[in-house]
Amino acid sequence: MRLLDEANIEDIALGAAVLGSGGGSNPYIGKLMAREAIRRWGPVQLLTLDELDDDDLVVPAAGMGAPVVGVEKLPAGDDLLRAFEALGRYTGRTPRATMSIEAGGMNSIRPIYLAARLGIPVVDCDGMGRAFPEIQQTVLTAAGISASPFVISDERGNVVLMDAVSNKWVETFARSCVIQMGAVGSIALYSATVRQLKAAAIHGTTTLAESIGRTLRNARRRERNPVDALRRKVGGFLVFRGKICDVDRRVRAGFAKGSARMDGTGDFAGQALLIEFQNEYLVARVDGEFAATTPDLIAVVDSETAQPITTEALRYGMRVAVIAIPCAPQWRAPAALTLVHPRYFGYDVDYVPVEARLG
Repeated sequence: MRLLDEANIEDIALGAAVLGSGGGSNPYIGKLMAREAIRRWGPVQLLTLDELDDDDLVVPAAGMGAPVVGVEKLPAGDDLLRAFEALGRYTGRTPRATMSIEAGGMNSIRPIYLAARLGIPVVDCDGMGRAFPEIQQTVLTAAGISASPFVISDERGNVVLMDAVSNKWVETFARSCVIQMGAVGSIALYSATVRQLKAAAIHGTTTLAESIGRTLRNARRRERNPVDALRRKVGGFLVFRGKICDVDRRVRAGFAKGSARMDGTGDFAGQALLIEFQNEYLVARVDGEFAATTPDLIAVVDSETAQPITTEALRYGMRVAVIAIPCAPQWRAPAALTLVHPRYFGYDVDYVPVEARLG
């Protein structure tokens, strides 16, 4: 067990933005929420699963919707609290702790805000090791853990609880709700025992995010190459360096979907990259050839500072580097891969691990 304070939040938010593969919503907003919560209610306990009893209940908390809307429709935090407490009432059990459902942006920080407000611990694990756009796209689904009961709440005080026959049906119903709520909402889902999470979850995600953030901060302070420092830290591959020359981004069916085109610079001069996203970066193609695909992570970062750039923050003229990062090993098992395979998102390409494509 250790305590998370404001200084830890800075590094966690930065590292989580890298792991989010462009999604998970804006990390800066989440950072402000968590810092204010810690100021008001004190530091948060970060526990490993081994520090809890096997029968303890853990309930993840997160945001849902289109990140581009979340930047303008700022969360207050009350909706997250309502969703979490409503799920506890429905199950008849008091959650012992909360956790991140995904590693990415604000959704790595929201549970810390909630934990500070309620005085409960955060568990150092998550359900993806990155971020994905749909509810059922977790390694917890592959392990047979239900996303139901599922609760979504909005800033008006609306609370919707659903108990569906599959996690895919949870996604279908929840997406309809979040659209009616203005394209963003707060959710509680995937309630599970510590015993279940020990077998199914991706462990150490918060600590990893913090370590990545610290690496970037130190590289900047020591005037080293932050992009190269990041690539080495995550075991990633430099896919591209260039300038964004076009961004096409629209909110469709509750998702931020689109693409960005980049012209190469330096060693990549004369080449072109197309990156496509659905809340998160899904595929990257250099001169028409796939260089990286889901479930491997694709990070777009500032070419000088390695500051991660989320999908809603892409702008014409940005000079960026693109890094591909191997996904958590759990995603390469058949039951998990089918949930997030490139073909699931409509891309006619087989999944090839990034280290095989670029190594």
